[in-house]
Amino acid sequence: MKNITLSADQSLIEAARARARKENTTLNEQFRRWLADYAQTRERMQRYDKVMATLRGRLKVGRKLSREEMNER
Repeated sequence: MKNITLSADQSLIEAARARARKENTTLNEQFRRWLADYAQTRERMQRYDKVMATLRGRLKVGRKLSREEMNER
């Protein structure tokens, strides 16, 4: 594993360390998770698009949805 050096505001670092402690982890571990997530965003989106493309046209609701129903979150 390679080390890197980052710069951030001291109060943010302390707050992040406190949160990591509450989550029973370390700031270093949280950063590694974030970095992996950040680096793999494109691949995840491509997999999502592929799954959605395979499902398109296969799911049936049983009736036509209204515009409001289709836009509900």
